Amino acid sequence: MPAPLHFIASRESHRGILAAWFLLAVATVLVLAPPAAAQSAAGQLQAGAARVDITPAEADLPPTSQGVLDPLYARAIVIDNGQQRAALLTVDAGALPTPLWESLRDRAERELGIGRDNLMITATHTHSAPFGRSDDYGEMLFEAIRQATGNLQPARMAFGTGQSWINVNRAIIHPENRRWWEGPNYAGPSDKTVAVLRLETPAGEPIAVYYNYAVHPVVTGNLDMISGDIPGAASAYLEASLGGDAVAVWSSGASGDQNPIFFNQTYELRQIRIDDYASRGEDISNAMPPGGQGLDRDNPRVQLLLDQQKQVNAALGLMLAEEVLHVMRSGLQRPHDDAVIAGTNVTVSCPGRRRLDSGRAGYAGTYEAADPVDLRLSMLRLGDVYIGGVDAEVFNLIAQRFKAQSPHANTMMATLTNGIAGSGYIPNDEAYAQHTFEVLSSRLQPGCAETAIIEGLIDLVEDVEG
Repeated sequence: MPAPLHFIASRESHRGILAAWFLLAVATVLVLAPPAAAQSAAGQLQAGAARVDITPAEADLPPTSQGVLDPLYARAIVIDNGQQRAALLTVDAGALPTPLWESLRDRAERELGIGRDNLMITATHTHSAPFGRSDDYGEMLFEAIRQATGNLQPARMAFGTGQSWINVNRAIIHPENRRWWEGPNYAGPSDKTVAVLRLETPAGEPIAVYYNYAVHPVVTGNLDMISGDIPGAASAYLEASLGGDAVAVWSSGASGDQNPIFFNQTYELRQIRIDDYASRGEDISNAMPPGGQGLDRDNPRVQLLLDQQKQVNAALGLMLAEEVLHVMRSGLQRPHDDAVIAGTNVTVSCPGRRRLDSGRAGYAGTYEAADPVDLRLSMLRLGDVYIGGVDAEVFNLIAQRFKAQSPHANTMMATLTNGIAGSGYIPNDEAYAQHTFEVLSSRLQPGCAETAIIEGLIDLVEDVEG
């Protein structure tokens, strides 16, 4: 397996350097330079959280929009130990541009004292949020961090994990033509782990919960309505359950090949769209137009399926939220009120490719070599919790292998974090043999990204260990 093409020297701090100084010709003194990541000793913990409504105004909705199903939010947690501050911001968005992350981290450091390597910004990846936003979008996101900082109070934290079966691998062999297609593969790789980080007052009252899970938020996509999809439904349920001003912050796990387990309405609606286009002489059986185009919304069957999608979305959000509540109730480790805070990031680069043919799935693609693709890897340590970030859609096995190789049990992967890479999907090495739409559309050549991500994140774990 080829090694990553190269590591770009963009890490903003240096590894520990061992220097030998000879004094009096017989004594050797070893001087160790400061470690790479910004480190601070564990101190009294403070935490604050906030939620800011970022739903577009009616005048700003896309022309094809059918309205708002549920609001979009920016949710933030800020953690302080007296020496360092860190922030976790999750936004109901398909993706967040890298320049936006860069500007927010600079501003958060300058105005709020949050270390530039200690800010992790994650998109929920809902497919029901507009890609173009107003000029004040960045200000709304920063406001969530600002409010969370203003809400800092004495706190303690606890970590735990649970299991939720609302996701499923989505790469199947079509039962009729025996080609790769999209559908529920119950035997395929799929991590059911829900990672839960609870922040609470010293008296045990909830401040916030940060939870990580791998599933594609695509249930409401055909509605052409603004929606936070599964992350929005789960966080709303959690916040209502926790009460007060508690904030529930979703974190996108490695869901590049993970669909919601209940997706039947979408499959039927897809066939309805294929038939509709075919009646006008256009074959989209191996392609797919965006949103709900090609659906007669006056058709009673279409109306039923669209209504059922709303019900399924609420049900899946409830199921995931209930597991988070279960972990918070009986599956957390002992809470502690001190935590080392340390963050770092690096850019790795892998060989790129450009596709020369078309077709959604089922057939091998043809490619030519293209410019290398940069991937941003991040690491944030909060006490004994390690959050590895990747700025792309990552296949599930890559995250599973990273967590298995991490020297720390309390490890998770947050994808679509700190910008968006130009890679498209990032399949694990074995998956390149599957002619699925994710693999065919990936702009990465096989044999590099899986190793670059896992080894790169493990190196960053070592950096923040101190």
